[in-house]
Parts: sequence; structure tokens; C-alpha cells
Amino acid sequence: MPRPFPHAFLALLLAVPGLLAAPGALAVERIKDLAQVEGVRGNPLVGYGLVVGLSGTGDRTSQSPFTTQSLRNLLDELGVTIPPGVNPQVQNVAAVAIHAELPPFARPGQTIDVTVSSISNAVSLRGGALLMAPLRGADGQVYAIAQGNLVVGGLGAEGRDGSRITVNVPSSGRIPNGAIVERALPDALAQGAPGQIRLALHRPDFTTASRMVEALDAAFGEGAASALDAGTVQVRSPTDPGARVAFVARVENLTLQAGEGPARVVVNARTGTVVIGGNVQVRPAAVSHGSLTVTIIEDVLVDQPPPFSPGETVVAPDTALEVVEEGSRMFLFRGGASLEQIVRAVNEVGAAPGDLIAILEALKQAGALRAELEVI
Repeated sequence: MPRPFPHAFLALLLAVPGLLAAPGALAVERIKDLAQVEGVRGNPLVGYGLVVGLSGTGDRTSQSPFTTQSLRNLLDELGVTIPPGVNPQVQNVAAVAIHAELPPFARPGQTIDVTVSSISNAVSLRGGALLMAPLRGADGQVYAIAQGNLVVGGLGAEGRDGSRITVNVPSSGRIPNGAIVERALPDALAQGAPGQIRLALHRPDFTTASRMVEALDAAFGEGAASALDAGTVQVRSPTDPGARVAFVARVENLTLQAGEGPARVVVNARTGTVVIGGNVQVRPAAVSHGSLTVTIIEDVLVDQPPPFSPGETVVAPDTALEVVEEGSRMFLFRGGASLEQIVRAVNEVGAAPGDLIAILEALKQAGALRAELEVI
């Protein structure tokens, strides 16, 4: 009876349905899933602020003086003056970093989600509220203003004796719709050459780019599209904004058969996960799989002389050495072995993920593995 699949291959087969299907049974995909309009992307925003209202789980201000400095500046802006030499010791305030992503075509008045993370020694942000903080882009301009109550999924508790328990990460939280957009980004569709849009492929591939041009020419006429390189396709488009939106909607719903990726085997050496592409083949090779186990047991023997004899007690070491070699099994890969045959052969010998990685590396060194071997 064949042994069960190694978990790495089981995860592979579950995660990639149809991988062992007959050759040529490739799915038709939309341009929307293969490429995006060049320039239409999100933009990262970052900011700094204060979270208040914590239940004694905020920053220890003696160890994070910038929290006190920020609190002083905030109170000064609100018209509250702290006497010189007075250092507030508040543990219900935490200095935080705020980050968010400004989606394309966002307009002033719309809201976006923000993530708030402690940058000092606050134990937990649960129950806190973020005070108004500007979010800036890479150009230094303010694009949104964040404020609101935090939603924290973690939990932390600490005893007076120093004992502590932490569940998840209580020093980070989110504020749904916690920032209001104040500045719009430039229109991404209006950028670039007039009457042209460019499609950037998620995975550059000459075959996919060529087939995309064929699909666009069939829909909009010969010469409507051209491939600039393996990752960029240029298409003629209307100049009127309304017509351009309708044009892009039609473009992204066109379908084509994407080109197959290169034959590749990806190995995660830390987790033992192995993913084998559908185009991987093996040249004729014979593989022997087995393992050797060496067990050494150290013990101490005491030699006790008879009673009332002049002898002395002697302590002598006792070492037991045991070598166990599992039965090695050899399996044969015939020329042009497919992924299904590789999985079946390795499954029959019951190779563990670690053994499987060693087998693949040996096949690659022997020149029998017709694929790129990538270790991550």
C-alpha cells in the first residue's frame, strides 16, 4: 500500500487545483487579472501622533522623553502652558506611528482605514483614542488627517511581581475609516502620452504580452495595441475622460490565455515546503532514498569490591553504540517524467520534506532536473 502524501506535496495539490490536469488545459484570464493601468496604484502615507485614554499601559515617559515633548507641544497649541521644570509623568499616553494607503482616485472628504503602532514602550493601546494627526506622502505633503478610537485585537496584562501575559500584539491597532482625505492625487489616467494608456503586466512574459496585443487588436482593430517590452502593452484610447473610463472598463474585461511560466521548483528550506511547477520534467535518472541512524548511549558502571577486602571501588564508563540503517529504496525517473509521475514516485518511498529537498538538489546537480531550482 502506498504511503500518504508528504504534507508539502499535499499542500501543493490542494493549493493549485488542476495542476495535474492534462497538458493544454489552461484557463482563460481577464486582462484585469494579468495587468494594471500604468500609474493607477495606491500611495503610502505615514504620520506621527499621540494615543490617549489608556489605562496605565502607555509610555513610561522617563524612558521615552519624546512622548513628553509631543504632549507639551500639543498642550501649548491648545493654550495650556506647563510650568518650566515640570515633567509630566503620565502613563495613559503613547507615542505612535500611523500608516495608511491612499487608494487611486480618492477624493477629498472620503475616508480610509489607518493602522496605529506604538513606537516606544507602551504595553497596550487597548481602549485608546488617536488625536488628530496629519498623514504625509513621500513628497512631504499632507494628504489625510487621522483621528478616532482604536480597535485592538491583542491583550496584555502585567502583575506587580513582573509576571506578564500577552495575547497577539496589543501594541498595534486599526481605526476603520479613521482618516479623512484632504488632498487628491493627480489623475493617473490623464498622465502619459495623450490618447494612449499603458498596461503593466503583473508578471512580465513575452508570450502573454504578445497574446494581449492580439486580443486588443481583435477588439479595437488592427494596430490598436503594441507591446513595448515583456511587461508593458500600449493601447490607443480616447482623449475624453468619460470615454476613456468606458474604454478601460472594456479593455480590462477582455480575455486571453496567459503564457505558461518557466519550469521552476521553489523550496522553502525553513518550513520544508516544496512547490513544483507543472512544466517541470526530469531526464532519465535513478534515485536511492534511505537514511542512517546512529545512537550512542553513555552509562557508568561501578565495580564494588567484596566486603572487608583491600580492594577499591572503581567507576568505569560504559558506551553502547547502535547503528540502524533503514532499507534504501530506489526509484527510476524515465525520460520526460511529468509532475504527476514525480509526485507518485516520491510518494511511494514516503520521502519527508527534508529528504525531498535533498533529492531535488541532487537531481539538479546531476543535470536531470529540467527546471530552475529556487531556494527561499
